[in-house]
Amino acid sequence: MATTRPVVLVTGASSGIGKEAARAFVTAGFEVIGTGRKTSGLTPPAGVTYLDLDVASDDSATAAVGEVIDRFGRIDVLVNNAGVGSAGAVEENSVAQAQNVLNINVLGVIRMTKAVLPHMRAQGGGRIINISSVLGVAPQPFMALYVAAKHAIEGYSESLDHEVREYGVRVLLVQPAYTKTSFDTNAAQPDTPLPLYAERRRVFDEVIADAMKGGDAPAVVAKVIVTAATDKKPKLRYAAGPLASRVTTARRLVPAGVFDKQIRKNNRLPT
Repeated sequence: MATTRPVVLVTGASSGIGKEAARAFVTAGFEVIGTGRKTSGLTPPAGVTYLDLDVASDDSATAAVGEVIDRFGRIDVLVNNAGVGSAGAVEENSVAQAQNVLNINVLGVIRMTKAVLPHMRAQGGGRIINISSVLGVAPQPFMALYVAAKHAIEGYSESLDHEVREYGVRVLLVQPAYTKTSFDTNAAQPDTPLPLYAERRRVFDEVIADAMKGGDAPAVVAKVIVTAATDKKPKLRYAAGPLASRVTTARRLVPAGVFDKQIRKNNRLPT
């Protein structure tokens, strides 16, 4: 059943930024398919079709994209939003935990991208919007696995954008800062905790909790995602919200030593 409306596939759309993005795309006139690992029993927002998808599975990614193509005839925009948070010092995260975080946050993006690219090239255009973070350009102690994943997505997206631009496909980045979701409470905790990091971890939890309270509403990020999808002259990177704009600008313009000291001050680390 082909549609005359543009089609967007939003991963991780059962809550938070993804759910708000799905709503915003409906308002913008898109045919919207949102995904989650288990969507049975969930009520999608009006105008959104839910689909099961596990981005950690090659077969699931391929099947989900195939189902959308079969039902709607096209995919114009892919929003790679699904992801998992992580906390703890690097020494406290096992290699297995690192593999899980990177499998979802990096390889999940790669799986979905590889699944949609042949269709987008065949139709002569499309946009892939990868949800990065200000932590894709800045460090955050006690979140190194998550930060590594977002840095990887930044480099992957910029490189891929050059490869596919001649086929009418653009790969764009949206960089939120702290957002009022359950992201922090659902983050994977260290699976090999060490007593020497316990106090630092406690302080980190306080810092993040305070930051989340003052974070942007998911709808703020959703609006920027739709802008990236619809801009006639798209930019490679879109900072989502005032704090994201300040951090990304500071990373470019502030001297490295000054930026380093500010990171330590913000995280209550000894200078």
